[in-house]
Amino acid sequence: MLYIPNRFRLPTYFSVLRSCAEESCASARSAALSFSAWSRGDLAEAVGLAAASGRTPSGCEENCLALAEVWHAALLIRVRETDAAEALLAAAGTAPGGGPGSTGGIAAARLMCAAELAFVRGDVDAAAELAGRGVRAARQAGLTCLLPDAHTVLALGALRQGSMSVSLDFANRLRDDALLGQTLHSPGQCAWAAAQLMEVQGGAASAAHLIAGIVLDDELLRELLAAQPAAAAWLVRAACALGDVPLAQRVAEEATALAGRNDGLRSVAAAAAHSAGLLAQDPERVLAAAAAHRDPWAAASACEDAGRLLAAHGEEPDRAVEALERAVDGYTRAGSPRDARRVVSRLRALGVRRGRYPQYAGHDRASAESLTNTEAAVAELVSHGFTNSQVGERLFISGHTVAFHLKKIFRKMNVTSRVELTRAWSRMSGGEG
Repeated sequence: MLYIPNRFRLPTYFSVLRSCAEESCASARSAALSFSAWSRGDLAEAVGLAAASGRTPSGCEENCLALAEVWHAALLIRVRETDAAEALLAAAGTAPGGGPGSTGGIAAARLMCAAELAFVRGDVDAAAELAGRGVRAARQAGLTCLLPDAHTVLALGALRQGSMSVSLDFANRLRDDALLGQTLHSPGQCAWAAAQLMEVQGGAASAAHLIAGIVLDDELLRELLAAQPAAAAWLVRAACALGDVPLAQRVAEEATALAGRNDGLRSVAAAAAHSAGLLAQDPERVLAAAAAHRDPWAAASACEDAGRLLAAHGEEPDRAVEALERAVDGYTRAGSPRDARRVVSRLRALGVRRGRYPQYAGHDRASAESLTNTEAAVAELVSHGFTNSQVGERLFISGHTVAFHLKKIFRKMNVTSRVELTRAWSRMSGGEG
């Protein structure tokens, strides 16, 4: 292993995999410099150094060159240069030490990167499949510290597709990862994933401690804003929902400062503009950010924010509807029917009805009991103890509509009460392994 007093001065893949016994290894040295630059917020410099780490012959016989290319791909994904990242991941599979005969650790690292790439592009099903394979590869290699990356993708993917029980399961795994000290490489991203899940379950107040913990910790906030273009606006929105304007201001200021240090990185600039426009309640700035975002989900989020602000101003209802329609389409392309349905509910409140209603992802249990996807989503939430009103809030339908679905669920599942439904749903959960 490359000797460095603190192993976390290297990228995850170098610090947890056996890389090199030579202190003179060029790939490991460049990767360490890249990780240092990224950690202090010099993202453009970090990407350049990561590129150098993959181009320079490592001077050793270990797997450092393949690891360097995976690290470079990971950074490109974070700044949403997805085409370049895809090409690098393909190249990493053919680099020395990166092919079919590579160690399980490298295979796991590549799968984790590929899962994140698929997720960013909106192919949530592919992301879940790749993350699952990455989990198996990491466990086989004894590298449990790689699991939080996969659990984050799986938790957010399930949330976006409307599968609440699955998202909660992976949220619990993220909590366990943190308790076991496995989230040391990406604690901000893991905490943000958990905060999103808690906010959906119980509103911003239920995630207040996590939101404040992220925003008030310089390192956590910097790490999160560097890796997730949608995080700044989400944190501003959540802080405002909590009535904590100073907390929201801190997020917007940090996002703006990060963009200022990294002129030319479009994803970072778009995130800063989005959060600042949202804080200022300026729909024009938020619309400009939507056009600049390279992250499909973040762009849809900006369209939703702009539409909401325009509707609140009440002066240009047609533009509000147009922005919200773009948000629905954007969320749908990003593999997020749950968010699309929320915006459809906003449009309905404005008197606009769409011909097609975004559908939740398929449930195995739905096919087994002839439930529709919406009925399965209702059954899932009811089985977790939510009232009709609470289910409606989470699925963006009325309590009366929930009751209508519940009658059909009872008939299809041959149950007569919520208690029986909970028991039946629990049995099916266990049967699915």
